[in-house]
Amino acid sequence: MHGTMGSRALLLVAVVLTAQLCACTAYAGSGGDGFSVEFIHRDSVRSPFHDPTLTAPARVLEAARRSAARAAALSRPYVRADAPSADGVVSEVTPRTSEYLMAVNIGTPPTRMVAIADTGSDLTWFNCSYGGDGRGLAAARDADAQPPGVQFDPSKSTTFGLLDCNSGACSELPEASHSCDANSKCTYIYSYGDGSHTSGLLSTETFTFADAPGARGDGTTRVAKVNFGCSTTFVGSFVGDGIVGLGGGDLSLVSQLGADTSLGRRFSYCLVPYSVKASSALNFGPRAAVTDPGAVTTPLIPSKVKAYYIVELQSLKVGNATFAAPDRSPVLVDSGTTLTFLPTALVDPLVKELSRRIKLPPVQPPEESSLLLCFDVSGVREGQVAAMIPDVTLGLGGGAAVTLKAENTFLEVQEGTLCLAVSGQFSAVSIIGNIAQQNMHVGYDLDKGTLTFAPADCASSYPAPSPSGSV
Repeated sequence: MHGTMGSRALLLVAVVLTAQLCACTAYAGSGGDGFSVEFIHRDSVRSPFHDPTLTAPARVLEAARRSAARAAALSRPYVRADAPSADGVVSEVTPRTSEYLMAVNIGTPPTRMVAIADTGSDLTWFNCSYGGDGRGLAAARDADAQPPGVQFDPSKSTTFGLLDCNSGACSELPEASHSCDANSKCTYIYSYGDGSHTSGLLSTETFTFADAPGARGDGTTRVAKVNFGCSTTFVGSFVGDGIVGLGGGDLSLVSQLGADTSLGRRFSYCLVPYSVKASSALNFGPRAAVTDPGAVTTPLIPSKVKAYYIVELQSLKVGNATFAAPDRSPVLVDSGTTLTFLPTALVDPLVKELSRRIKLPPVQPPEESSLLLCFDVSGVREGQVAAMIPDVTLGLGGGAAVTLKAENTFLEVQEGTLCLAVSGQFSAVSIIGNIAQQNMHVGYDLDKGTLTFAPADCASSYPAPSPSGSV
């Protein structure tokens, strides 16, 4: 065990992970109730990737268009070739884009990284550079392979370590994506559908999480020997300093933080609507418990991909009209996809029923989008549109009923144009996207095997920091 305990009487919690994936040591605040970090939408003013030249509807439309690529990537998980491609890269299609970011401090002393927070993948990895000899890692880099943003230098950290090929964590990587280097260290390579790829060595490092401004606590949580990928090369375009995997597999940050500790393998978030200038919160440990009034719980069902959070969709209801889902209708709950994608057998009657009930002039959807139903709201006073849109209720496994308000089913994609945020399933997986999850406290509990939804005013539950502050 490394490090010393400060004067604030930090609580030492031993973390013992199954399958010999890591031996973590967490130092949490004396309250022991977990911690919260800021969950930053990539288009918000708090994001380093905010484009001030775009209008609010234009940002929403771009997010909706990104949904198609995200859904396509999620529908072909871990598709990989039997042999390397012509450029020597093993193909593995995994989700690369996502809509939310989070900050993580890694190393000793810590380096602050702003990374994609992805509920659709497991491996956490960050861009790395090497100022010294790299401790056995190649110091040379292709000039065209330099990633944008912050790069972590492991040669400057006293807590960095490499994992061997025979480690449990290495075996958890997809078979075609990892191998051994000359020193028997575990290497990985991930290739994405757009042609970009990243490679590096599976490593361990200390992660430090500071409670976000406005959260219930003001302490820090430090976890030693977290497994992550130290990426030595990245070729292609990318948003963020890396990816934090929040999926359900053994390599995910959630599993590593929580096994056999007071934190538990659980997290939750509360997403503010796109139109609200406030931050969302991402909670870990006991703080992630969803006990809000109106909370409903549905069981997670087994998935072909451990990372995915799948529940059963049984029905869809609009007013007194109920439509049964096709038999065995699994749906992925994903914060990284904007739109909701459902089977045609549900979307077709939904569009028909909403068209009949909503008394607004219909207009054509924007080109190059997956949007199916749009209305002209230019002549309607602000605040009156929501009253003209009926609730849509999703019937999930275990008897859970999740009610979607107007803000969960429609979004303004152009000035005066309101479109349905539900599209037809064009891929192998249905998805409940982040528009549908706005103003809901959504809790994932891997220990109980459940997912819980509760209506909430997410903007009031987490005060917005100043946009001029650090991200």
